[in-house]
Amino acid sequence: MLDLALEPVTVGTSGLGKRPGADLGLATAILSSPFHQADTSNAYSDGESERLLGAAIRELGGLPGDRHVFSKGDQDPVTGAFTGDRMRRSFEESTERLGLETLPLYQLHDPYTIEVADAMAPGGAVDVLLRLRDQGRIGAIGIAAGRRELVEEYVKTDVFDVVLTHNRYTVVDRSAERILELAAERGMTVFNAAPFGAGILAGGNFRGRTYGYSEPSPEFLAHVDRFRALCAEWGVDPAAAALHFSLREPRIHTTAVGVNSVERLAELEGHVNAVIDVEFWAALDALGAPPTAPTD
Repeated sequence: MLDLALEPVTVGTSGLGKRPGADLGLATAILSSPFHQADTSNAYSDGESERLLGAAIRELGGLPGDRHVFSKGDQDPVTGAFTGDRMRRSFEESTERLGLETLPLYQLHDPYTIEVADAMAPGGAVDVLLRLRDQGRIGAIGIAAGRRELVEEYVKTDVFDVVLTHNRYTVVDRSAERILELAAERGMTVFNAAPFGAGILAGGNFRGRTYGYSEPSPEFLAHVDRFRALCAEWGVDPAAAALHFSLREPRIHTTAVGVNSVERLAELEGHVNAVIDVEFWAALDALGAPPTAPTD
């Protein structure tokens, strides 16, 4: 388990670096916001997310002691290699961009180009993570990916402190239930990312009819529409309901929510502070189990 008292919400920064010249202000706002945890990755915006956070850290005169930045190790952006050597380079790139010697958490991220056995082999990517943890460069190691069965396989190796699942445990999708069970059995820290399903549940920030980057079935969309109608009936912002669904789950230690603008960051604070009638959740349960969600 991550040896850190996590706050309920972590700000995701995959959107940083997509607006040249504009995102340094957002990075600084994130590190100055009421949210003290930020999650990034070596590969987000080709490394620009980490670079912007590093620039913001320098602008603030260093990372305040009550704030934490988590990152992830990614495959080689050119060759797709995910060897032990690549993991070490990824970590060094991340710390150099961020201007931080150590990180409280570094995660194996989307290991889709290698087999689990190769990742776990001596000298492989996970072995390097374990060595970095033993050296004190990393406080905890994690597995972060969207493919449910793959995440389960890595969790079952019993070597990870943290698991991050995204788009797989939301108000309209419970497909990560087994991941939560396995993590709880092992005393792992759980990050639940993308509670808005990559936009479809984001209330006023509604972005089309895809879920988790995939095209859902008509049955799934009908369930989403019933959820949104229920929110309208109760006067609840769908985004607030989607966020609080994750915040209410005791097996989840923090919910990672991506923001792509200062305005969205301010909205997030409002969603966190929203008060939702406890009877709303009973009405939500009455909608029945969500249909199978699409997988990416």
